[in-house]
Amino acid sequence: MRFLALGLAALSLSVPAIAQSELDPSLPEIRKGFEEWKAANHVPGLVWGVVKDGTLIHVEGLGVQDIVANRPVTADSRFRIASMSKAFTAYGVLRLQEAGKLRLDDPAATYVPEMAGWGAGITVEQLMHHMAGFVTDDPWGDRQQVLTPAEFTAKLKAGVPFQSAPGTRYEYSNFGYATLGRVITNVSGKPYQRFVGETVFTPLGMGATTYDVKAVPRDRLAQGYRWENGQWSLEPEMRDGEFGAMGGVVTTANDYAKWVAHLLSGWPVAAKVGADGAVLRAMRAGGGLPHGRARPGKDAADCRLQFIYAGGLVSGTDCLLGPVMFYSGGYPGYGSHMLLLPEAGVGIFAFSNRTYAAPLPPVWDAAGVLSRAGVIQARPVPLTPMLAEGYATARQVWAEGRIDVQPERLAMNMLLDRSARNWAAELTRLKAASGACDTAVPVVPDGAMSGRFSWTCEKGRISGQILLAPTNSTRIQALRLSAQ
Repeated sequence: MRFLALGLAALSLSVPAIAQSELDPSLPEIRKGFEEWKAANHVPGLVWGVVKDGTLIHVEGLGVQDIVANRPVTADSRFRIASMSKAFTAYGVLRLQEAGKLRLDDPAATYVPEMAGWGAGITVEQLMHHMAGFVTDDPWGDRQQVLTPAEFTAKLKAGVPFQSAPGTRYEYSNFGYATLGRVITNVSGKPYQRFVGETVFTPLGMGATTYDVKAVPRDRLAQGYRWENGQWSLEPEMRDGEFGAMGGVVTTANDYAKWVAHLLSGWPVAAKVGADGAVLRAMRAGGGLPHGRARPGKDAADCRLQFIYAGGLVSGTDCLLGPVMFYSGGYPGYGSHMLLLPEAGVGIFAFSNRTYAAPLPPVWDAAGVLSRAGVIQARPVPLTPMLAEGYATARQVWAEGRIDVQPERLAMNMLLDRSARNWAAELTRLKAASGACDTAVPVVPDGAMSGRFSWTCEKGRISGQILLAPTNSTRIQALRLSAQ
């Protein structure tokens, strides 16, 4: 891990040499982006970090965590991360489903009896994906943080008006996620905060992470400010309460990096990721309706980012970065953002201590810088024995100029789609056009049962694709070859 407190003497902790060398050329540009964003948005302090392959490889603090004592932001400064807390709630729900204690398609009223009179048609899944029909409640929901269990129970009994029919429209609802917190409490038999602590914080070693902001030592807390009338004003510090499930987590960069690493451990799917790998991947699965928006940051500002709300995370495909998961947090006194690139095993996050100042642009710009530098690259898919066997057959087909060199490795459709005679004619044509080829080049897997290859030849190149059939023995269902 590497830490720099800018404005003071730079402090460098132990960093893996490889990680340091691959990041260093990009750091000035990334750092400049965060500094410019901080100044433009009147943010007293922020911290940002980069996680790769399970390790916090870089973290920096900028500015101060409080404007009176001028304590610098460090990797151990504690920030409220607001709605980035929702991922812990969704994870908890999915863990309970994995344990067989609830089903996402169950009515939420099954677990929250107070909803029976007015919310009987709402499912747990609709609450998780913001499809319950509740009206968007930012910033009202933030101020409900302090509700006691009895006060929230009264609200649940009274019910809320519907913005739309459940299941028909996406509307971001803090009330909905607070209700999921009650689901977790009732199903687990433990207070929501205790359940998340025992399920996430303790196992991951997140000892500085809590819901109880009042318990945080004053010299460790990044005080939350608003910028108003040309100056910073201290925001009232709200204690944790029943809306903690939607936005109550207080954490540090060092701790949060462990959560980011855990989220990313679900990929690649072929890896051994532990018992809850399926739960982590389920957090990427969307529900409800897809959305589109301009991507954050300077790169391709006119590019549309397509996404869907998943399990406490937003899941989408970016035109520059590919598959992404991301989330923002906004709260009185705080703003935060995180961006995950699961196929590359990379996560970037940042926390600030100014009201609703979520640092989206510099986080996404940092991802762009790292992508151009080659730090963010999709990890290779491992080669399976079946695909290796199928590719060996494909090379033999090329060498002998006929498709039926090993009939037992052809799916039943192959000779129906093109006869053996026509395969031979096509192979003869391609070999005449290309000349001798180097077929020792390995296949590049797309998955366990498909891959691409490119052979350098005397007169050009042969590009190919191989696709295996869904059978227990190796059988080729498609072999596509073209001369370049």
